[in-house]
Amino acid sequence: MKRVRAGVLDVAYLESGPAEGPPVILLHGFPYDVRAYDAVAARLAAAGRRCIVPYLRGYGPTRFLDAATPRSGEQAVLGADLLALMDALSIRRAVLGGYDWGGRAACIVAALWPARVAGLVSCGAGYNIQDIARAGQPLPPEQEHRFWYQYYFHSERGRAGLAANRRAFCELLWRLWSPTWRFDAATFAATAASFDNPDFVEVVIHSYRHRFGGIPGDPAVAGIEERLARQPAIGVPSIVLQGRDDGVDPPGTSDEDAPHFTGPYAREILPGIGHNLPQEAPGAFAAAVLRLG
Repeated sequence: MKRVRAGVLDVAYLESGPAEGPPVILLHGFPYDVRAYDAVAARLAAAGRRCIVPYLRGYGPTRFLDAATPRSGEQAVLGADLLALMDALSIRRAVLGGYDWGGRAACIVAALWPARVAGLVSCGAGYNIQDIARAGQPLPPEQEHRFWYQYYFHSERGRAGLAANRRAFCELLWRLWSPTWRFDAATFAATAASFDNPDFVEVVIHSYRHRFGGIPGDPAVAGIEERLARQPAIGVPSIVLQGRDDGVDPPGTSDEDAPHFTGPYAREILPGIGHNLPQEAPGAFAAAVLRLG
């Protein structure tokens, strides 16, 4: 594990592959961590890619540099964190891959700073930039049911529940979101240690309350949020991978995200795969990255 000061964070990250290889940054989601990319990174490193896999804010050994920094989990800070990491590591341009929160960070940088992105692999929600202005519009009842945990987090009972039962809660989400993935206790435990980060609960709660417009964001990234509110298109070469068995964000029969991508674009739905796509289908994920450069 390595560390680097990047923006408001002391970021812990894993690095593999040749230092001179084309850089690839792989970003995990909630509630996961860098272990999701172990098999992906091994494949990419063997193919000559330099792989950077950071712990996001609120996870594992990553820490805030200043106690006064808001423990925000909003989308704008995720994008800002990724851009700051690239600057800190002197990575001018990279292929970005991610899912869930990590996919959101990757989509934001691809949309707002396309010169820094050689290609994008986005899993689950392909266009993963939140439209907060429309967050109050109801979804079909089946999808509202899948989002039960988000509404739970809007309450103080939900905050207390996550704090008291973070491992049991996150393991439940793993099972619900990847119903066909037979992970064992050791696999979950390897990731669950990351939820002991002292900022985990606050960052998670802020993320889910902010995306519905219920609480203010970090003033430091207000300008980024304003740009994201315009739902910017993504023009870099992009591949969207979706698990057919995703229990929280299952793919639809029509590709509603496609209009948000204005560059070369492909979508692939993987049977028998759930939400944690890079850990469940590392070969498909690594192949998508290699197709982009």
